[in-house]
Amino acid sequence: MGTTAKLKEVPFSQAVSRANAGEIKKLQIDCNDIKITVKDQDKPTERSTKEAGSSIYEQGLTNRDVDVSVSNPTCQSSAWQTALISLLPILLLGGFLVWMLRSAQGQGNQAMSFGKSKARLYGNEKNKVVFADVAGSDEPKQDLSEIVEFLKYPKKFEGVGARIPRGVLLVGPPGTGKTMLARAVAGEADAPFFSISGSEFVEMFVGVGASRVRDMFAKAKKNSPAIIFIDEIDAVGRKRGSGMGGGHDEREQTLNQILVEMDGFEQGQTVIVLAATNRADVLDPALLRPGRFDRRVNIGLPDRKDRQAILQSHFTKKPLDSKVDLDALAAKTAGSSGADLANIANESAILAARHGRKTILQEDVTNAFEKVAIGPERKSKIMNDKEKELTAYHEAGHAIVGHVLPDSDMVHKVTIIPRGGTGGVTWFIP
Repeated sequence: MGTTAKLKEVPFSQAVSRANAGEIKKLQIDCNDIKITVKDQDKPTERSTKEAGSSIYEQGLTNRDVDVSVSNPTCQSSAWQTALISLLPILLLGGFLVWMLRSAQGQGNQAMSFGKSKARLYGNEKNKVVFADVAGSDEPKQDLSEIVEFLKYPKKFEGVGARIPRGVLLVGPPGTGKTMLARAVAGEADAPFFSISGSEFVEMFVGVGASRVRDMFAKAKKNSPAIIFIDEIDAVGRKRGSGMGGGHDEREQTLNQILVEMDGFEQGQTVIVLAATNRADVLDPALLRPGRFDRRVNIGLPDRKDRQAILQSHFTKKPLDSKVDLDALAAKTAGSSGADLANIANESAILAARHGRKTILQEDVTNAFEKVAIGPERKSKIMNDKEKELTAYHEAGHAIVGHVLPDSDMVHKVTIIPRGGTGGVTWFIP
């Protein structure tokens, strides 16, 4: 085909006329395609298309001295081409039917799995979490250690008539390690850990959430002793009321099913439900009554000692310079959660890498803290002298008042470099 494409196209009548005139040496005919070799040439230089008729002599060629070779006079296709053309409609129809069947099967599987639990199971993996991995939170760990005893030695408590708690509510601000503590309980007890978010129960179709609750509890009972952890339970456990709309009805049915399942544990089924929330005030009272979430563990923001331990744990695997003072950083980060401290450690490493260093220096840690606490420096913001003067007076006022008042925190740093949404800032250390 590559050679044919380069040949000059000429009309058939012209080819016959030139052949009769003795200008053509050879004609190679393949079906209706003619390759023309003129005199003084060894290869075809032109091509033409034969008109109707099986013999070129019947179409006007009278010069019998022209070498004419015919390879496919009747224009018949090869056997495999004929078979392929015959089977092509059948193959297309078969492929379409297979596609339709697979699509229908996929929709059926989706429909069947729609009511299945989305809880993720964490078993006895190598990287399981234990209490030693959770820095700080000494009192919550002490409270939860009793839950570990319930899971490991249930008969010890049942033997003296004690009722094992059905549920434990972890209450605290975001980022305080509620999920990690729940996983540590499962790790200490060496028990399967089913984790799900409260928002994963509720769908637009009524009844799906309740079905997922039943499926999740059924799986946990089969793996007893086990832990079910519901993160952000306030998404499904809010107080019931006279709302309107299918979404509200679906949430209430899901909550009702959770209450029923927590009441339905049989003898020998050791399943404890841990739930986390930062909005315990909006939970339905039926969830908090004895026999359900009858235990509450409050997890507050870490104090200075806990903050130092958390920082130490996050910097352990990072190349930290020996001159970095984590105790001073812990003092400056009052009010920070564990997630905030983890973010400071990560930002410190990013800043060190950005400057091409292989070790995290004190300046990296300080800049990371200020970036997380207030925001990055706005180097593009240009302040005129009047704005700088006003900002300086403002921040100086904060510093002087903080210094003069006897019970005020200690002034640590004053700056008028714009950061985040501020024009300047005065830092105090408790």
